[in-house]
Amino acid sequence: MQLNNRFESVDAVAGASGTRRRTSGILSSQQIHKLIADGAIAADAAVTDAQVQPASIDLRLGAVAYRVRASFLPSATATVMDKVKTLEMHRMSLTDGAVLERGCVYIVPLQERVRLAKGLSGAANPKSSTGRLDVFTRLITDQTTEFDRVRAGYEGPLYAEISPRTFSILVRAGDRLSQLRFRLGNPPSSDTALRELHARMPLVQGGDAGADIDGGVAISVDLEGSGPQALLGYRAKHHADLIDFSKIGHYRPRDFWEPIHAQGDDRTLILNPDDFYILASRERVSVPPGFAAELVAYDPLVGEFRVHYAGFFDPGFGYAGMDGHGTKAVLEVRSHDVPFVLEHGQVVGRLVYERMTEEPDQLYGASIGSSYGRQALTLSKHFRKD
Repeated sequence: MQLNNRFESVDAVAGASGTRRRTSGILSSQQIHKLIADGAIAADAAVTDAQVQPASIDLRLGAVAYRVRASFLPSATATVMDKVKTLEMHRMSLTDGAVLERGCVYIVPLQERVRLAKGLSGAANPKSSTGRLDVFTRLITDQTTEFDRVRAGYEGPLYAEISPRTFSILVRAGDRLSQLRFRLGNPPSSDTALRELHARMPLVQGGDAGADIDGGVAISVDLEGSGPQALLGYRAKHHADLIDFSKIGHYRPRDFWEPIHAQGDDRTLILNPDDFYILASRERVSVPPGFAAELVAYDPLVGEFRVHYAGFFDPGFGYAGMDGHGTKAVLEVRSHDVPFVLEHGQVVGRLVYERMTEEPDQLYGASIGSSYGRQALTLSKHFRKD
């Protein structure tokens, strides 16, 4: 199969909207479809249209999971399976489903494999529903020293490291826990350009006056709500039942979560390092069609906690289809090592925007079956809305 480095000169062809494609940026849905058609993304079971999102592709679990003693990176000279052979405790078939136990580490070969052209790389993240269940999921490739990165020109299989942190989960071959974006070149990041974009089309609304832009747009936490007893978030219960990943709208929230309500004028929350929280941003976020965004998962400058395992925001999230007012970001929060006091309005991360090479032919929202287009404080799609 020859790719002829077709994505090294993408400015030479017109995009779906008739505009010329950029020579660097995040690939659009139509370009991902082209990669599939050319065999640059392939699988034994055909890759489906349903896997393609506006700026990413969903990755499917394969037929077997390996329980390993510890997380690992294969190094620049070894394959993932080389390491699995030395660390494997046992293996399980996922064909008819298997339980991944909380606190354990599993390696699952994914159905998809890639053959990337020179200059085309990949970045992975858990899907939103995965992150909201506190299922720590990372992508690994052969001969790598980094998680969640597919180096430019990589050819080979993809693997998921999966470690449920709070709830044990039942998964099957074909379940989609993570997603992969493709980046052409090394798009420059500019706070000046971001400020100009924000002036034309507000990227965040509802926080302090203006936007705090410094290496991305600052996102803060809402611990005030809309009234004295407002629902502010959820704390996961310990020792809850397992969750079948395929069951949508099935589980009662109260069986798995404790609601957190506002307490008068107290606008703080002490994070227990053993607990997992679902909270919401104070700001309403908007991602214009020509951009994709990622919320930086952890910044040691803002506190000893991690926010948002599933950090991808697709083009169109919170944009005009949501009345132009933006949509809140749901924050998956876990403290590190020690209790930590979180205060209303405290910055918990930064939303980094990147240009698309062209506007995608589909945007995030109900029209493509997106689960969280009009979210406020929303649990994963596995839970009932009532």
